[in-house]
Amino acid sequence: MSNDKKLQKEAMHMLKLTSRTFYIPITLLGSTLKMTVGSAYLCMRAIDEIEDHETLDAEVKQHLLNSTSVLLKSDFDQEAYQKLVQPYASLLPEVTLRLGDWIAVCPDDIVATIQESTSIMATGMAEWVGKNWYIKTKEDLDDYTYYVAGLVGVMLSDIWEWYDGTKTDRTLAIGYGRGLQAVNMLRNQQEDQERGVKFFPDGWDRQDMFAYAENNLALADEYMKAIKTRNIDLFCKIPLALAKKTLKALQSGREKISRNEVETIVEQVKKE
Repeated sequence: MSNDKKLQKEAMHMLKLTSRTFYIPITLLGSTLKMTVGSAYLCMRAIDEIEDHETLDAEVKQHLLNSTSVLLKSDFDQEAYQKLVQPYASLLPEVTLRLGDWIAVCPDDIVATIQESTSIMATGMAEWVGKNWYIKTKEDLDDYTYYVAGLVGVMLSDIWEWYDGTKTDRTLAIGYGRGLQAVNMLRNQQEDQERGVKFFPDGWDRQDMFAYAENNLALADEYMKAIKTRNIDLFCKIPLALAKKTLKALQSGREKISRNEVETIVEQVKKE
């Protein structure tokens, strides 16, 4: 097996290990989009694991995120990155340690876009680590969800346009990302509280966050209207359908949807 093919296979395996929501829709994309979106997901997952790490000090997280952000702004220096993460190699997961590999599997003419979005995300995450994720207002919530999820929507829009000229509204793309993130915040509220993190603005209860999620998922529905390419449409519809179903489950007092429900939703979307 050539080195490129081997790396692509390893990237898809890592994707399966790290993504609950996006692995299935990514596998439904054609080969070029599959590697592009797969690479983008893994790059962002790599820095997300730093932000969410349970034992690293805030100062260390900020150092790693800000330094990685700088490295992503030009041709990625794999040697410099390895030197940066080496002191924490026993603590960081493989998806983070191998950031350079995920960049390497991305097509050359779109990789700069992926690196730029990941760089902006890393800087934003570092800022919020410094604030201990203390969200006081809706504006704070919008800012945080932009960095960790809205940017994903913008980057995907850039990928669709690069791939076949599909033009989508970037503001709606941000809403799409925010909607998915808000559902995650609702699902993980208790777990977040236990680790001392509060994503709900001051004075907000679950009903307020439900409304925030619903408003942003409505923007996601609008976003979908511009997409005509079948496999891109499928890719976007599956996470959206799963988020809506999860939101309904949470509103009825359940913790999450079952694996069977996930499989049923995926099959339904594929038949539409």
